[in-house]
Amino acid sequence: MRKAPTILHLDMDAFYASAEQASKPSLRGKAVVVGGLGPRGVVATASYEARVFGVHSAMPMAQARRLAPNAAYLVPRFGFYKAISEQVMGLLRELSPLVEPLSLDEAFVDLEAGGTAWDEGSARLAGAKLRADIRAVTGLTGSVGLAASKMLAKIASEQAKPDGLVVIEPGTERALLGPMSVRILPGVGPATGDHLRRAGIHTVDEIVEAGEDELVRLLGKAHGHGLYAMALAYDERPVVAERETKSVSVEDTYDVDIHDRVRVSLEVQRLADRCVRRLRGAGLSGRTIVLKVRRYDFSTLTRSETLRGPTDDPAVVREAALRLLEGVDSTGGVRLLGVGVSGLADFTQEDLFAQAAGERVESTAEEEVDDAAVPEVTAAVERRWVAGHDVRHAEYGHGWVQGSGLGRVTVRFETPASEPGRVRTFLVEDPALEPAEPLPLVEALDSHSPPVTQDVPGAQAPASSVPASFPKSRSGSAGGAATSRP
Repeated sequence: MRKAPTILHLDMDAFYASAEQASKPSLRGKAVVVGGLGPRGVVATASYEARVFGVHSAMPMAQARRLAPNAAYLVPRFGFYKAISEQVMGLLRELSPLVEPLSLDEAFVDLEAGGTAWDEGSARLAGAKLRADIRAVTGLTGSVGLAASKMLAKIASEQAKPDGLVVIEPGTERALLGPMSVRILPGVGPATGDHLRRAGIHTVDEIVEAGEDELVRLLGKAHGHGLYAMALAYDERPVVAERETKSVSVEDTYDVDIHDRVRVSLEVQRLADRCVRRLRGAGLSGRTIVLKVRRYDFSTLTRSETLRGPTDDPAVVREAALRLLEGVDSTGGVRLLGVGVSGLADFTQEDLFAQAAGERVESTAEEEVDDAAVPEVTAAVERRWVAGHDVRHAEYGHGWVQGSGLGRVTVRFETPASEPGRVRTFLVEDPALEPAEPLPLVEALDSHSPPVTQDVPGAQAPASSVPASFPKSRSGSAGGAATSRP
């Protein structure tokens, strides 16, 4: 018996860039690139207008600027995107209890488990309604794929882009997959793809023609069997609502290599504190502290230390990370640092200070470290105007930063509901100008909901804190929390 196409895959269209265009009327219909703007920055998302010039995700930002010099280049506003994601995930959870988020803008849904769909017709109606609800609540578009399995549903959503819906009808799966590249199958990355290509296998049909025994010979038993089944359109992976978090980590890449050992130590302490805030925000603790160091020559070193029991104490994590740093040669410079915690648990073991320092560290000492290491950085961030981020002027109202430099900051004053606004330039220290929180993309009946909290680079707010939701939609749905993977 053929299975009905009741597995839904949603993928928001150019999510970060589309959210920025919806937030900024002057950028609608224009090339927008979101990502790190420093010398080593990479593209997180490019609008469809920017993709025409060849700009795509994971491309070095310097290359993107060469391809599309007139595009708008913006720093991500992750708090803003998380709030929109919560609205979208809430709509998905209204369809079914089995929702598997893959990222802020992508998720699988088992419609049959929610009683929302049981055949092709009901699935198609559910997908169409979801797209309409997303547009009504967020003002953005998403592409929907419907099929009998996760693999096929994801392929369908790719075919639906942008802003479409594609259903893979039962019985058509093999014909659809056959001429496609082997890279379309889950588990076939660049290395496996190259291995198959060297064996003369380029398409899914050629995998089937080669046979299962040949796949096992080329790729090993587990991978060969699994890939052959996928080529025959067999994918029994279920939609899993909750996926266990295996680790929590944070890392920073620096525009200029850090050579000063004291500065490296301070950065490690700051990252450790950020990691603990994320850990606590998730209600977790961990036993294994991990330090990641990428040096000037791109060599990456990872060091770890396992404690006697799980902890979420910043002093313990901070000092363990510093001990790990002692065994790393940073001569020549450091371009990336990261601190993580694994071996997670939902409880802590008391009195672990002695593991970190051999003696109990009082809370006042922790405060002294924070006060000594952070105030200068915090003060600098307070008057750092980040491209694309929100501001408010006492006279001109809400706007966003177009750029800054040479003691000046340029602001365009507009809101999601306004016409394209005017541009004005101010001194960076203008007391009438201050950072602001993003405005909701869609006006709603509930005007008393709290505003969205915006992430500001370098700010000391908990990295795992959930931003305040946008106002509820007209249907009253506040949206569920999205799964966030560190």
